[in-house]
Amino acid sequence: MVLGIQIAGALFGVFMMYYTFLKYKRKEFGSGEYLLWMVLWVMFIAISLFPNWLNPIVSTLSFARTFDLLVTVGFLFVIGLTFYTYTIVNRSRKQVEDVVRQIAMGKKKP
Repeated sequence: MVLGIQIAGALFGVFMMYYTFLKYKRKEFGSGEYLLWMVLWVMFIAISLFPNWLNPIVSTLSFARTFDLLVTVGFLFVIGLTFYTYTIVNRSRKQVEDVVRQIAMGKKKP
């Protein structure tokens, strides 16, 4: 039986597929990015509607419920994304510092 939260998850996935399509049409996403995001959204919809597909993974990793697995994967994803964002911001900060230093010293970068 499909629950209300599963329907909400599937509708969210469909909306995000449409939004991804709009980004692709506006040339904000390349074909590879578009394909990657569409595959991820289809997987999101499938897992929303059929969470029992994850039962073999849940039992193999000794989780009590599918929800516990999803929360753990979500935390790992957020931690990884935070680290990735930190490294990108740190690299950008260093580049801005270098440009500002060169401009301040009168040495414009070619």
